[in-house]
Amino acid sequence: MYMDDYKRWAGMQLEDQELTAELALIEGKEEEIKERFAVALKFGTAGLRGVLGVGTNRMNIYVVRQATQGLANWVKTQGGKQLVAISYDSRINSDVFAREAACVLAANGIKVRIYDALMPVPALSFATRYYEANAGIMITASHNPAKYNGYKAYGPDGCQMTDEAADIVYAEIQKTDVLNGAKTMPFAEGLEKGLIEYVGDDCKEGLYDAIKACQVRPGLCKTAGLKLVYSPLNGSGLVPVTRILADIGIDDITIVPEQQYPDGNFPTCPYPNPEIFEALRLGLELAKKSGADLMLATDPDADRVGIAMKCPDGSYELVSGNEVGVLLLDYICEGRIEKGTMPKNAVAVKSLVSTPLADAVAANYGVEMRNVLTGFKWIGDQIARLEAAGEVERFILGFEESYGYLAGPYVRDKDAVVASMLICEMAAYYRSIGSSVKERLEAIYAKYGRYLNKVDSFEFPGLSGMDKMAAIMAGLREKPLTEIGGYRVTKVVDYKKTEETGLPAANVLVYSLEGGATVIVRPSGTEPKVKAYYTTLGKDLAEAEAQKNVLAEALKPILA
Repeated sequence: MYMDDYKRWAGMQLEDQELTAELALIEGKEEEIKERFAVALKFGTAGLRGVLGVGTNRMNIYVVRQATQGLANWVKTQGGKQLVAISYDSRINSDVFAREAACVLAANGIKVRIYDALMPVPALSFATRYYEANAGIMITASHNPAKYNGYKAYGPDGCQMTDEAADIVYAEIQKTDVLNGAKTMPFAEGLEKGLIEYVGDDCKEGLYDAIKACQVRPGLCKTAGLKLVYSPLNGSGLVPVTRILADIGIDDITIVPEQQYPDGNFPTCPYPNPEIFEALRLGLELAKKSGADLMLATDPDADRVGIAMKCPDGSYELVSGNEVGVLLLDYICEGRIEKGTMPKNAVAVKSLVSTPLADAVAANYGVEMRNVLTGFKWIGDQIARLEAAGEVERFILGFEESYGYLAGPYVRDKDAVVASMLICEMAAYYRSIGSSVKERLEAIYAKYGRYLNKVDSFEFPGLSGMDKMAAIMAGLREKPLTEIGGYRVTKVVDYKKTEETGLPAANVLVYSLEGGATVIVRPSGTEPKVKAYYTTLGKDLAEAEAQKNVLAEALKPILA
């Protein structure tokens, strides 16, 4: 079957010469052909994501057109404005795929609002809401290596598409022939007919205004003298992040020169992920040279941000996503109480795999902490519920341990632009009172206990990877663990059992252990990985780390 598909593609006059060249290159190589044609990229709530190249199991203009035709078929049943917003990041072919999607939508009589230059995830979510669109499309593969690209689909609320809508779109995609089943028209024709329009300055400025409205201590940064090193990691963050920081008064910014401008090859780091040291290495070197208070990096689609803070001895320390989430929650609560801007019955939201330290901090300030399934759409769902009840002002912060944050209801996805603004404002504030982010974090640990949160990932690449991951999760359910590393399991919560959790079904197992530690096991929703999340609590870091190491060693034979 896959050989027939290969021959069909090889027998056609493809528009993209690079795809034609790749077809010639794999001729006679059955494994290479099978890898590209045996399956198709599956469309889900996170859209599509895959390696760039030829075939149904790769990201290319034909797969993008097919996906967009499926989306168009769904939009046509939705009434409303019959409009879709589109944005894209710096990845290879992101601009090409964005235009191809616009051309398919226009050919289906659906209006398009597309950014005239790369803009991040929060800008797409905002435009979807601003124009009251039926859907949004973001061309990105987030922090994957350079050989990947992807297609994220959003619903009318600016949140990633629901399971129900994604299932309908996927069914429509499967009815659409990948090579010639999608309608399309030239981009220039779409512009001429008014079907395709660029996103207006009113929308762009509206986003910036909404972000600035989330300041906790407006005006503080103008006089605090914060010294910052920033890296957009060759992605889409440069323009929006520097614009917002300039607007709030932070002008001592050194951009990492090798990572300043958009480049989908990501030449300085193979994995443009602000969670990992290698991506921040150049920025850290620059911070040490300049004596910056803070080093900050956003990922290619600028929905996630990582930081390194300056320590009293002049060294720099990477801050985990959990720690930044806790620091922001603490700063927002304290600052808003001080300024008299704290809403009544304030609500914060985090993913259930994020640190329980945040629950303790929220309780201290009288804030309701809601724990939701992994995936920022579930945080967006909580904002939507508050909005439906006329209480959206209660929302003060949402975060995930994977470096995603949102403060404000103006979008429904994580936003590295508002997070960058608040992190810098927080650092500027502590600097202005003779303290630092590092000192505040240590004070938090001294007050609540030394929590440690670590994640181990086990990769399962290739066509058989998903089967291996499914077998691991099935095995854990068939033979429930009674102890891990000598620590007795006191409770297991299986998030597939909705009657027990009150949440939608999810492939997540949570183990509570004697002594208070927790271990969470789940397969990634976007990568071929099984992840284990460890939370330990010790009298100091060494004790917490020692317990984590014991637990990880015990789980390795099961998950590897």
